[in-house]
Amino acid sequence: MCLATVYGKKQESESVLIKNASRIDVEGTVIRIRDIMGSEITVEGAISMVDLANAVVKINCIED
Repeated sequence: MCLATVYGKKQESESVLIKNASRIDVEGTVIRIRDIMGSEITVEGAISMVDLANAVVKINCIED
């Protein structure tokens, strides 16, 4: 099983959105991320990078 840590970036600040992400669904600018325990978050933005070898996903979040 491949689990990833998902980071969100707003302007120059980057933070962990969710650890142990097991599923990511993208519908336009809406990104739904689910972790291994079934918890789910939704963010608006665009995936900027996926590094499967190091289990990292980076998202550029849309500012509110």
